[in-house]
Amino acid sequence: MTISPHAPSTIAIIEDERDLAEIVAFGLRRAGHQASTFHDGRAGLAHIVSNPPDLVIIDIMLPGMSGLDVARSLRTDPRTGSIPILMLTAKAEEADQIAGLGTGADDYMTKPFSTKVLMARVEALLRRAALGAGAAGGVDRGTLRLGPIVADLAAHQITVDGLEARMTLTEFRLLVALLQAPGRVVSRQDLISRVMGPGIVITTRTVDVHVAAIRRKLGVAGGMIRTVRGVGYQLTDSSVAHAAE
Repeated sequence: MTISPHAPSTIAIIEDERDLAEIVAFGLRRAGHQASTFHDGRAGLAHIVSNPPDLVIIDIMLPGMSGLDVARSLRTDPRTGSIPILMLTAKAEEADQIAGLGTGADDYMTKPFSTKVLMARVEALLRRAALGAGAAGGVDRGTLRLGPIVADLAAHQITVDGLEARMTLTEFRLLVALLQAPGRVVSRQDLISRVMGPGIVITTRTVDVHVAAIRRKLGVAGGMIRTVRGVGYQLTDSSVAHAAE
């Protein structure tokens, strides 16, 4: 997936509330993007697989196929695995957010929502995706390495002992941020600012959910990420497993 900052981004919206879907699409079009709407999970998934967009906005409660299942399908398909996913849903409980982010979604917003905030979150995801192959923190090329973990910034790829660990956009940028500060404790707020972008408000719990997913994907090397309770995370060159909060 290649996104040009000078070209309109294509965004697919899967939302069964037709009026709401059109409101979101209208806002995106006013911002210069190309937006298409789908009101059924299976129909939206089929279109996205055959015509991969630059970003997907998904409701959880959908006819035909739930938004959680759509997100899982997108993440497991190599044609769509790297597309940023924003979940937009009325399900506001923490357990729902954890479930949504657990499917590989990059961001999670609840209804009712501010259109301005939604547009800001969309733009932040698109900026991060545009950097995608160019990693975080303004680093455009090269690799970062700590122990068995290697981040290829140009290829946007994480390997552990030479084997690829597939990461979502948000997971990749979080791990890169930790790799750029080896041995240092990085606060959750600092990670939010560096990974999500300035002015984006999310809960620190969201960071915890993403880090838990990163640990799972790193396997034994996931123990290199140490939780510093009440502060944030530290990536150390150690095989000693650390318990998550």
